[in-house]
Amino acid sequence: MGINSGTKLRIAMVAGEASGDQLGAHLIHALKMHIPDAEFFGIGGPKMESAGFNALYPCEKLAVRGYIEVFKHLFEILGIRKALAKALIKNPPDIFIGIDAPDFNLGLERRLKAKGIPTVHYVSPSIWAWRGERIKKIGRAVSHMLALFPFEPALYQQQGIPVTYVGHPLADAFPLEVDRLPARVRLNLPPRQRIFALLPGSRQSELQYLGALFVDTAKLLVARFPDCRLLVPLTTRETRDLFEQALYDQGAENLPITLLFGHAHDAMAASDAVLVASGTATLEAALLKRPMVIAYRLSPWTARLVKRRLTLPYVGLPNVLAGRFVVPEFLQENATAENLAQALGNLVEDTETCRRLEVNFAELHLSLKQDTADKAAAAILPYLKNASTQSSIAAAPWNPAKAA
Repeated sequence: MGINSGTKLRIAMVAGEASGDQLGAHLIHALKMHIPDAEFFGIGGPKMESAGFNALYPCEKLAVRGYIEVFKHLFEILGIRKALAKALIKNPPDIFIGIDAPDFNLGLERRLKAKGIPTVHYVSPSIWAWRGERIKKIGRAVSHMLALFPFEPALYQQQGIPVTYVGHPLADAFPLEVDRLPARVRLNLPPRQRIFALLPGSRQSELQYLGALFVDTAKLLVARFPDCRLLVPLTTRETRDLFEQALYDQGAENLPITLLFGHAHDAMAASDAVLVASGTATLEAALLKRPMVIAYRLSPWTARLVKRRLTLPYVGLPNVLAGRFVVPEFLQENATAENLAQALGNLVEDTETCRRLEVNFAELHLSLKQDTADKAAAAILPYLKNASTQSSIAAAPWNPAKAA
């Protein structure tokens, strides 16, 4: 099925960070199966560009987190949004797709929708965790919501907001069964050594808050398990420099740590347990069926603001999706090296808990495995069919039921 047109369809997109860049790239490939001549442009990263996207601004411009951090870049971010909105209103695209980055995209989507441009938001904001009142703002901003988690659509249906559950792309990408040995072979690790993977985050701000904490935790793990090895995958030169500085500051240069550029999935797959910063990496660890401990710290001011508006007692995605605590998480002042090392050590020595977690994570994996990119494309295509019709462009036979 495709859309044949004499004029190229123009699809504007905004992705705000690395995870959005990956989602956008998958979506572009899926849409091109139906509309190979479409033009994709806006804000995105290298993966979207490799898929044929024209990035007017790099997505790193939007990749900041926390009130303090956002405030430092606020004027630049607002300037980018204003310039992009002006350009899109002057020369309207056939559709706008905002990928996550709700603080940036929802305001932009509201302006575009008011001008008659269909707006799709890909990845529901965490209204189930905090700031639930945002759903009214979302309803004014989006023509259609694409939800990654199975409990989200009901929230939008109650407000009369069109929504489609598309599953999570990571569940499509990861195998249902993960063997630890091949990952260890790829990383040149002994098959029976005790391995911990430490993932302190992908942002520089996360390393600034978590780097020394993870190093101190590593020291305690080595004291308890003298023959263990620790894997620390880092995504950029800047985050690696910050972690190396933390090693030096904590006098831990001689720890049995292997720093990796990327290879986070291999590091987690090879490990016996994972210490991970709260975020998408917690879902990745769950899909790899690995026991984990979740940690996170924000600036005290940001943390106080967030805490007052939280509606759930947990923040880690495995716990949110299960609706209960299935893995330990330690936040702010509770995130101490002693707590983290104790919890990790207890996990690896409790084979029954590890087995139960593997079963829970396998069930979670199956619920999220939905051919996400294809489902997202199917939900978007009817809006492009309408755009083609309104432009008097000939279209191929259409099956709306398949896009439902």
